[in-house]
Amino acid sequence: MLENHKFNKKFGQNFLSDKNLLAAIVSDAQITKEDDVLEIGAGGGALTEQLALKAKNVVSYEIDKTLTEHLNELASNFDNLQIIIDDALKLQIDEIEKNFEGDYKLVANLPYYITSPLIFKFLEQTQRCKSITVMVQKEVAERFCAKAGDVNYGIPSVMINFYCNQQITRNVSRRMFYPMPNVDSAVIRLDRKQLDVDKNFVNKFSKVVNSSFAMRRKTLINNLTKNLNISREEVVKVLQKLKINEMARAEELTLEDYKNLTTELKF
Repeated sequence: MLENHKFNKKFGQNFLSDKNLLAAIVSDAQITKEDDVLEIGAGGGALTEQLALKAKNVVSYEIDKTLTEHLNELASNFDNLQIIIDDALKLQIDEIEKNFEGDYKLVANLPYYITSPLIFKFLEQTQRCKSITVMVQKEVAERFCAKAGDVNYGIPSVMINFYCNQQITRNVSRRMFYPMPNVDSAVIRLDRKQLDVDKNFVNKFSKVVNSSFAMRRKTLINNLTKNLNISREEVVKVLQKLKINEMARAEELTLEDYKNLTTELKF
């Protein structure tokens, strides 16, 4: 049936079919019979099937209504698979989480333009999503997993590392997809950390990080002074206290540096 599927450019559809690769992605996600899994972007159901074979329960969302019959046929072969035809990005987290009694793991192979909004939705709005394993453009994976001092290090690197331990689990050639996209991909897994901070700290941390990277060619002092409306003298005093070079730029600071800045800066 899927051979006749007309790929919808609006949904950015690129499907995987190699069963060895799909099984490896499920292994990367560390899915076991103890796990409830949320899949977003079932597509042709190839990854969905592998998840259902390994997980306790799978709830899989797909936005493309033309795939309903095919996916329902797949679900009829499993007692632990539920297919929901809907746009998961537009749903409230609470609505999605009604399908689970406890914590769950998220697995997704999505159009790349919605990957970042999806990741941050589940990092920022819920504590119940314990890990996210997702296929992303290779360059995006490198940005998400970059360390201080790396050329790709930026706001996404710091913010994702704030919430998670992140790693690239494998690179995936563009030739593994149909239709074949123009870029190579990578699988990343984000394992949620237990944060011992309140929402006010999270909001303040986000402002500090975004302000620090506002203009990459400017020093940290200039960016923080301009974007947080703090006096230069106050910023210098905090940097000296934290033993951060006064000429440092945002890409040189570690996660711990940003946490300490958030604690010390008053704005």
